[in-house]
Amino acid sequence: MRSFLKPMAGLGCLFALATAGCSAGSDGSTDAAPGPPGKSSASPSATASEAASSATAYAPYVSATEASDNDSAGSPTTYNLAFVISGGSSCTPKWNGTSAVDDSTVKSRVTALTDSGATVRVSFGGASGKELATTCDSASALAKAYGEALDAAGSAQADFDIEGDTLTDSDSVALRSKAIALLQEDRPDLEVSFTLPVMPSGLDDDSLALLESANKYDVQVSTVNIMTMNYGESYTGDMGTYAITSAKAAQAQLREVFGTADETAWKAMALTSMIGTNDVDNETFSLADAAEVRAFAEEKSIAWVSMWATFRDQQCADGTSTDDALTNCSGVDQSSGAFAKAFS
Repeated sequence: MRSFLKPMAGLGCLFALATAGCSAGSDGSTDAAPGPPGKSSASPSATASEAASSATAYAPYVSATEASDNDSAGSPTTYNLAFVISGGSSCTPKWNGTSAVDDSTVKSRVTALTDSGATVRVSFGGASGKELATTCDSASALAKAYGEALDAAGSAQADFDIEGDTLTDSDSVALRSKAIALLQEDRPDLEVSFTLPVMPSGLDDDSLALLESANKYDVQVSTVNIMTMNYGESYTGDMGTYAITSAKAAQAQLREVFGTADETAWKAMALTSMIGTNDVDNETFSLADAAEVRAFAEEKSIAWVSMWATFRDQQCADGTSTDDALTNCSGVDQSSGAFAKAFS
């Protein structure tokens, strides 16, 4: 996402799922799964009535540094704070590469977001800047950097948005897996999601290799969040249909690769759409598409649905040079917060 600047052996129990999932250690043993994907067992985010009403949470991406009037629209259960990356070429974690992880503005943001009972998930990576695994020189240093960001946000949920050149860098993929495994040794309740690009044909080889690496180093993965957006110029049809087609293709891959049940694979998935105008010409994700995706997610008991991003969930103002449909508005006719309401 945009930022601000033949089944495989040994992969049968990757997911730490809430129902029938398990996790495979290097010795082939299995452990009981922790709490539901998208909810920290240390700090539950939904009431019993909310949990009973739908198995699918709403967890939008938000700016970690700037509040939006649309943040609370749709009553999210979790907020994905975007993004922690390297501060230059060092192993120092910073919000958007510029703000310290313990910045007072971010702390105030977290407090405001969690006052309603929601939790926050720290998202590392994104489409711009340098993901920490490309700048840290050891797994222990990388784990420390990730931990500093999580501690500063008071979060037990980590999202790794890996895309572009970073996704094809096998060295950083392996280093990241080792670091997350170390982090989970110290923080058994840490929930990990990977956010990965997808096409209507499913996840590509690089994304599958990343998941295989996570399994190799015994990372306990709660959720695979697929980015249902920016498919390419050859895709000019209905974005809601493409999102559902992509989800079906990815779920089949996860089911086959991990040797898990059909229902379990759905519960290990999340869907994130870029609302309104996408980065690719002729791709516009509409409010009708959002409603269609939400209905599908509920039907399949998908873990959570999300969008990029709350600060874009508003109509662009006419005749101004400050509104950019790819930056701070959606580019479609809507009322403020309408996509959040459709997704929730």
